[in-house]
Formats: sequence, structure tokens, C-alpha cells
Amino acid sequence: MPRVKYILLDCDNTLCLSERLAFEACTDLTNEVLEKWGKPERYTVEQLLEDFVGHNFRGMLNGLQKKHNFTMTPEEVDAYVDRELGAVTTKLSEKCEPCPGVPEQLAWAKEQGYPMSVVSTSAKPRVVASIKKVGIDHYFPDEHVYSAATSMDKPSSKPDPAIYNFACKKLGVDNKDCVTVEDSRSGATAAMRAGIPLIGYVGVYGIEDGKEKMEQMAKVLKEECNALVIMYDWKEFPECLKKIEAQ
Repeated sequence: MPRVKYILLDCDNTLCLSERLAFEACTDLTNEVLEKWGKPERYTVEQLLEDFVGHNFRGMLNGLQKKHNFTMTPEEVDAYVDRELGAVTTKLSEKCEPCPGVPEQLAWAKEQGYPMSVVSTSAKPRVVASIKKVGIDHYFPDEHVYSAATSMDKPSSKPDPAIYNFACKKLGVDNKDCVTVEDSRSGATAAMRAGIPLIGYVGVYGIEDGKEKMEQMAKVLKEECNALVIMYDWKEFPECLKKIEAQ
């Protein structure tokens, strides 16, 4: 493809080490929901990450209802989503750190003249809290931060490609002329369904889960989600972009 017209970037565990912090904040609420609706199951942070990584809390609540056979009203879901957003945003504002190499590579992309946007499944206040805490918010004006949870009239969650389609329309670019970076199966699936060339970032798994999980996710993103390139470290980003533009 010719020069990429827009770099679209997932936030959680792609730009920022935020996923585990967020799941720490929402595990208590998840178990409160299960108790309130009379379900005996309880989740640890690790179990919740395994089942729902890449989903926002609304998507997680929908998944819990299906998995454990109970029903929440839309108003009850909204109330828990609001509570979770407050708890997570507070934690991220205090503790979030960048994925290694991200600030340097965003500076490189900016110098090269690539426009960039964040396209996340998470609620916008949470995304903004993360990128501000790690000091990269100046690369992303408010209108270039898109959230599947809060930017559209109908809230969504990756792997639904709706947020990618919405962002590309707002940015005035064709999906195929962009590139995106995703770390999770759900995010990568959303990119694939939207027809956006994908760089699969797996370095975060090496940091948090070890080499075996990192290689497992590299295989998933490549074989199941059609990632064109696998990126193990953000310092590889210029070369990954070059490989995609050469195709």
C-alpha cells in the first residue's frame, strides 16, 4: 500500500499499561453484580482478564449475563457502568504508565508527519486519564480520541468494528488507507472486520504474562485476526510501518 494516511491506536495495553489496573478496579464491582443477582461464581483479577480482556465494562456485563444466565435492566447496566468508570478513571490517573517505547515512537511518527488518533473500546474519560498520566495526550486532540463506549449514539465494544468505521468516517479517510495497532483478540478482530491493516502488538504479554503467552498471542493475532506484522517491542514500530507500506 502507499504511505499510510492515518495511524489508529488502541489505548489499553497498547499505548498504556492500563488493562490490569482497570481490571483491578472493576473486579469488586463484577463480584458485587454476581452476588446481587444470586450467582455463586466470583472472579479474581486474573480470571476476569482471561475472559474479558479487550472488552469495556458494558460489554463485560453483557457477557456475564449470557455466561451466568441472569438479566439486568438497561438502567441497572448504566448505573454499574457509571460506577466502574469513576473507579477506573481514578486509579489510572494515579498509577498508569506507558507501554515501553511508546513516547519515543509517537514522537518519531509525529516528526515523520503521520496523523494519529486513539480508537479505543474504553470510555473516553478513562482513555484521556491514561494518556494524560503517561504524558502523550498532546499527540491526540480531544476530537481525535474515539471510544466505542461513549463516542457513538449507540454504545458498542470491540470486536464490533463500529468504532473503527465511525472514526475513519469522522477523520475523512478510507479504512484501507489506515493502519492500526492492537494487542487483544477482540481489538484485532474489530480491525480485521473493519478492513484496516493491522500491526499486532504482543510485547505487553511478555511484560505481564511471560514469553509463552506472548508467543501464543502472536499466533492468535497473525493466524486468526490477519495481523500483517507482529510487533514485539515498540522500537520495531518504524520497521513494521515500513513493511505494511511496502505491501
